[in-house]
Amino acid sequence: MDEKEFYRIQRLPPYVFAVVNDLKYRARSAGEDIIDFGMGNPDQPTPKHIVDRLIEAAKEGRNHRYSVSRGIFGLRKAVCGFYKRRFDVDLDPDSEAIVTIGSKEGLSHLALSISNPGVTVLAPNPTYPIHVYAFVIAGADIRHVPLGPGIDFFASLKEAMESTWPHPQVLVVNFPSNPTAQVVELDFYEKVVAFAKEYKVMVISDIAYSEIAFDGYRPPSILQVPGAKDVAVEFYSLSKTYNMPGWRVGFAVGNQRLVRALTRMKSYLDYGLFQPIQVAAAIALNGPQDCVTEIAQLYQDRRDLLLDGLGRAGWEIEKPKATMFVWARIPDEYRKLGSLEFSKLLLQEAKVAVAPGIGFGKHGDDFVRIALIENEHRTRQATRSIRRFFNAGADVQR
Repeated sequence: MDEKEFYRIQRLPPYVFAVVNDLKYRARSAGEDIIDFGMGNPDQPTPKHIVDRLIEAAKEGRNHRYSVSRGIFGLRKAVCGFYKRRFDVDLDPDSEAIVTIGSKEGLSHLALSISNPGVTVLAPNPTYPIHVYAFVIAGADIRHVPLGPGIDFFASLKEAMESTWPHPQVLVVNFPSNPTAQVVELDFYEKVVAFAKEYKVMVISDIAYSEIAFDGYRPPSILQVPGAKDVAVEFYSLSKTYNMPGWRVGFAVGNQRLVRALTRMKSYLDYGLFQPIQVAAAIALNGPQDCVTEIAQLYQDRRDLLLDGLGRAGWEIEKPKATMFVWARIPDEYRKLGSLEFSKLLLQEAKVAVAPGIGFGKHGDDFVRIALIENEHRTRQATRSIRRFFNAGADVQR
């Protein structure tokens, strides 16, 4: 049977990022030095005290048995403690918190729990692909809501709601945003909660980058809004906050009905994370947080270095207030190429890999996403190479 005959595979478009990844692989195979800003994959190690606790827990035989799919109580308690300290939000570790195998898995299985043909989901565009394709895979329909500079998100949201029948039942929000790095204040979530209650919509919030914030900005949580737990569940990940991407630790908190649905779905599908990872994750949340400050400062320093260098090259980009990404509008003289062709050109001519904005939705096609994952030396090398490419632009534009 050809894979095209599979219902869910048929609903997935070609993977845009694969085009750049293939070019990158071929260039490296040919011996070329490619500076890779494409994937948001932290390059620094996990803090030592977290690794030490993992090693210690891994030596205990009782931790090698099956765990529980919703996460051990100690980690769920640590999750609720984190929310209380950080956002002053009270949560019940038994009914309002669940550990997931990274936020991506949790969001995907929640989508599977609450979706069926006929369910419509409101998703921002551009956005991180799983915010859309978790629901596509689950059989739901998607209504895209444009997001970006100069766009009234709530006007677009209301228009999408009132022009779609049956009305959408789910809304996804993600701030600080991947890929756009757009941020919001608490009044934004107040409007989201009011909208959700007016139209009887469930809200899924993703705040994976809430601790990677700069210049004094402190991202809020939707659960800080009174009554938000009536309609919203929020996903969080330890991947970026503690340099733990490969550990795959995430969690969801908030609305009991949605947490219960995800808990039941996961009970059929997995036995949870390897228990020593969960023990170490609890230490990450409960332990000293100076490492979080240091990680955020590293990304802020890289942001400043990158944007100063690109500014000297003539590529002026607004500084993001959060995330490990820069959302860069393509320079005027190259914008007609679109983000995929511009990304290919940047790789071929400057030996620098970035993520084409079209991969995050059609409203991202004037942009590329640059991940702050290269060290100071490599970042300087990249900006010099891009400047040389721009200076020779008349010879390479197509």
